[in-house]
Amino acid sequence: MKDLFDLTGKIALVTGASRGIGESIARLLASKGAHVIVSSRKIEACQAVADSIIVDGGKASAVACHVGEMAQIDAAFAHIKEKFGRLDILVNNAAANPYFGHILDTDLAAYSKTVDVNIRGYFFMSVAAGNMMKEQGGGVILNTASVNGIRPGEMQGIYSITKAAVISMTQSFAKECGRLNIRVNALLPGLTDTKFASALTINDDILKTALKVIPLGRVAHPDEMAGTVLYLVSDASSYTTGASVIVDGGMLA
Repeated sequence: MKDLFDLTGKIALVTGASRGIGESIARLLASKGAHVIVSSRKIEACQAVADSIIVDGGKASAVACHVGEMAQIDAAFAHIKEKFGRLDILVNNAAANPYFGHILDTDLAAYSKTVDVNIRGYFFMSVAAGNMMKEQGGGVILNTASVNGIRPGEMQGIYSITKAAVISMTQSFAKECGRLNIRVNALLPGLTDTKFASALTINDDILKTALKVIPLGRVAHPDEMAGTVLYLVSDASSYTTGASVIVDGGMLA
C-alpha cells in the first residue's frame, strides 16, 4: 500500500522555521523525504536547523526571509526558482505578535508590524508560491493561524484580528486555486510552549487561568502541531482544502 505521508522528492518551504512550531514542522517534513528550505529572518539560525536536519539524514537548506518585507519575499522566491525550479509545499508559519496589552493602547507601530507579517506577508508568500505551483501543475499551501482567530485572546487584540484574517485568506485561496490543483489549509494551534507564546506561559496567573479551560490540562509541545501539518500537506489529505484544523487540547470545545 502507498505511504500517503511520503514526501520524497517534494520541495517544501517553511517560514519561521528556526525554532518552535516551524522547526518541528521542518524536521518532520524532512523525515518524510522532503527537501526542506528552512526560512526565518536570520540566516545563521536557519542554517543551524538545516545542518541538524542533514546530520539526521534529511535534506535541507536555508534561506533568510523576513516575510514582512516585500523585497525579501521576491528574493527568496527568485532563489528557490533558480536553485530548485519548483515548490511543492509552502508552510506560512512566521508570525509577529509584538504587543500584549489592552486593545485601546495598540500603537501604530505594533499594528503595522503585526499586519505586515501576519496578513500581507502570508498573502504575498501565497501569491508567489501559488504562481509557481500553477506553472508546475499543483501544490499545497499551509497557513499557521491560531485559535485566537476564532475566539480572540484577551490582551492580544490585533494579533487575534490578523489570525482571523488568515482563516479567511485560507478559504479565499482554496476557493480560487482548487481548479489549479493547489490545496490551501490552515492549522489553528492552541497554547503551545514556544518563545513566541512566552508572554502567556511564563506568567503563572495567566497560565493557571488558561489551563483551567484546556480539557487536556496542559500546554502543547511544538511537535504536537507538526503531525497535523504533515497530514495537510501530504496525499493523506488529497481531498481537503479550505479547512481550518484546530489543535488546542480541547480549549474551544
